Amino acid sequence: MVPISTINFNLKFGTTSQQKITTHFWFGNQAEEVTNFYVSIFGEDSGINEKTYYSSEGQEIHGMEEGTVMTVDFHLRGQSFVALNGGPNFKFNEAISLMINCKDQDEIDYFWEKLSADPKAEQCGWLKDKFGLSWQVVPEGMNEMLNAGDREKAKRAMRAMLQMKKLDIQKLKNAFEGE
Repeated sequence: MVPISTINFNLKFGTTSQQKITTHFWFGNQAEEVTNFYVSIFGEDSGINEKTYYSSEGQEIHGMEEGTVMTVDFHLRGQSFVALNGGPNFKFNEAISLMINCKDQDEIDYFWEKLSADPKAEQCGWLKDKFGLSWQVVPEGMNEMLNAGDREKAKRAMRAMLQMKKLDIQKLKNAFEGE
């Protein structure tokens, strides 16, 4: 039998989504700022679901003042996430990124403008935002180009992509077609 305190702990940290796997981000102390920023960018079907707060329990471990936001459960375009105010111990790196599949160039341009904060980190459709999280901003159909049965077309698309920072759909299509 599981002790009641364990059950409460698991329920407290669970997401309200029916999603089987939820990405959990560790931020220093900016969970609210981060989630407000992302929700403002992604708009439709995005929002903050709930917040949990630190109590005095375990303060010798977490070091957070009682009443400080601990987690923010939020969703972007229907996808659930949790942001944690966990302190400065861990930083993001490029080993993980979030991919935004964009329907057209306007959408690529929009997300690129809103999210990119480090021009040195931009390459092949990847960018880094002001919180250090890496994103891939790609056109729908990109995998189809790169995995095309005609390997010469796929190579041309790959060659073009590798020379870009922000992806340009028309240039990728032109390269794919050999134009």
